[in-house]
Amino acid sequence: MNGKRTNWPLVIGGAVLVGLLLVACLWVVWSGMSAFLTSRTTPPPEYRSNGAQIYFTATSQRGTPITSDFRMGMMAGGRVACVTCHGPDGRGGQVRMMMSTFDAPDIRYETLTSEEHGAEDEHEPCTDETIKRAITVGFEPDGEPLDEPMPRWTMSQADLDDLLDFLKALD
Repeated sequence: MNGKRTNWPLVIGGAVLVGLLLVACLWVVWSGMSAFLTSRTTPPPEYRSNGAQIYFTATSQRGTPITSDFRMGMMAGGRVACVTCHGPDGRGGQVRMMMSTFDAPDIRYETLTSEEHGAEDEHEPCTDETIKRAITVGFEPDGEPLDEPMPRWTMSQADLDDLLDFLKALD
């Protein structure tokens, strides 16, 4: 041989250490990602209504399909729900998603339909019909398109009515 001896305990120990460091790094990344996703989408333990279930999970208690055209970078076709951006209380705020940041509006019914909302957003206050149009077609009450990344949702009329009832109940 070439006269050099391999110190196998040192080689094996180094490999184990590198493996442990890799596992630790992956765990830290996964934990952070899980914590972020959970903090934005943790629903209440039980859904008070079909509207609440739709808001938190984008699924219906009726089993009817609910889909969206959500597209944001690599998350195109990813699973989102209203709570993902607007938060559990509907108040919205700054959202960070796919290395992008945007402000999600307050979508509580009282806020959307108040005269003050209309004045600060430069359009008339929302009505039940304009809220439904915003959810399904993506337009403001004045006909202007909503900003991306607001998805356009497809759901049954009954599910849309239930979701609107849930927004009316948010404080």
